[in-house]
Amino acid sequence: MELWIPITITAAFLQNLRTAAQKKLQGSLGTMGASFVRFGFGFPVAILYVLGLHFLLGKPIPEMSYQFPFWALVGGVAQIAATIVLVHMFTLRNFAVGTAYSKTEPVQAALFGFVILGERLTSGAVWAIIVGVIGVMLISVARTPLSWRSLASALFGKTALTGILSGALFGISAVAYRSAALSLGGDDRMMQAALALAVATTLQTIIMVIWIALRDPTEFGRVKRAWRSSSVVGLASVVGSACWFTAMAMQPVAYVRALGQIELIFTFATSVFVFKEKINAMEIAGCLLIVSGILLLLSNA
Repeated sequence: MELWIPITITAAFLQNLRTAAQKKLQGSLGTMGASFVRFGFGFPVAILYVLGLHFLLGKPIPEMSYQFPFWALVGGVAQIAATIVLVHMFTLRNFAVGTAYSKTEPVQAALFGFVILGERLTSGAVWAIIVGVIGVMLISVARTPLSWRSLASALFGKTALTGILSGALFGISAVAYRSAALSLGGDDRMMQAALALAVATTLQTIIMVIWIALRDPTEFGRVKRAWRSSSVVGLASVVGSACWFTAMAMQPVAYVRALGQIELIFTFATSVFVFKEKINAMEIAGCLLIVSGILLLLSNA
């Protein structure tokens, strides 16, 4: 098994854990606070990760290029926006369906990867992504009566467009992060990914601190009071991000994000067993399609 596969699956599991914790935090912190803890509690761990790789494992710090700060900033800002949109979306639909809408990301990531990095996919990988996205869309319409009007509403209504926007922003951030990592000197993908993560999360924390300070400084007090739950979000986020960054430094973004759709399987388990939300047969069928797409992808990777 290629190393990027278990790394991506680990990233997907941790992302589901982080998103579930953010959903719980939203009630006490609000959208901005629940989004901030992902970065604010994560960036010190990201910096320690780089220092550990350098001083304990002897990995050299990669030489920075002039493109690196630009791509790190683009990725960071896009990820902040995507996170805010995703957390807001949980007020529109349930946890599983809200996450499902954002999982149109692989198609968008493939497009951005082609435009920005010139990455091309095999025909088998394209079909795998399409099968997975069909599964995602099946989940998104599973709670509505099947008619042309309800289908159009489910696919083009406020919730769907919000989810698609979230997926687009995550796609942009993923491609930007891959560009940032690959712009660094050397050929150590783990260290390139670690440095890109540390710089990006630090920039994100600075941006979010300034934003919250200007808009609602009292949010810092609420974050402090919820520090235990917030630290879980931050830790899961930064470890998961380290896995995403490393996998995307090894493999084109579209492949990594398509395999990352396995997060929906973890999401449905969380939805049922943690949030006590019910799922129906069509949502299960959508999950099966997503799994089929993942297996097809792995056979063509």
